[in-house]
Amino acid sequence: MSAFARAQVADADVSRGDETLVRWLQREEQLFRALERVIVEERLKKGFEGVDDFVAFSLSVQNRRKSRMGYSLQNQLGALFDSQKLRYEAQAVTEGKNKPDFIFPGSKEYHDRRFDSTLLVMLGAKSTLKERWRQILTEAEKIPSKHLCTLEPGISKDQTDDIAHHSIQLVIPESFHQTYTEKQRPQLWTVSTFVEFVKRKQR
Repeated sequence: MSAFARAQVADADVSRGDETLVRWLQREEQLFRALERVIVEERLKKGFEGVDDFVAFSLSVQNRRKSRMGYSLQNQLGALFDSQKLRYEAQAVTEGKNKPDFIFPGSKEYHDRRFDSTLLVMLGAKSTLKERWRQILTEAEKIPSKHLCTLEPGISKDQTDDIAHHSIQLVIPESFHQTYTEKQRPQLWTVSTFVEFVKRKQR
């Protein structure tokens, strides 16, 4: 679905990372909703055995939407990183069973004691935050300052301050920055800023 969505945004300029990422995500969401509509309408026509059956189906639809957006963000970020020729590994194992969304340049370097740990970068990807942002705090012990990409608009200043206090740099598509206050915006990175940051590390 993610690849199909990218193919339908033929005029995307990958050098404009923020705009391209949002366009890819929006197109994938449109495709997903169109497919979902067909599937849901077929199920509605069959009817339900009772209230519990209907509620269970409704919850499954909502949960599918949430998980789909999370996977979509990860997939499209990976495609953007590929287009910029960044070295990374998705879902690499760090400590225990922890699997950060992205490790730059990869798990081999992460576990190599001879590799300069200051050149390691971790990026978590969560379409929405709430309290889930805390999950990334323990996902890569060798990287004290972490990065987190989200599509959550207008997070409160208390929360962005709390996130920054835990040495997490928020990475948010540029068009979403307008939903934040003027005091918050200097704390935010764009996707393009993050890409350039990783490029400098990998040089």
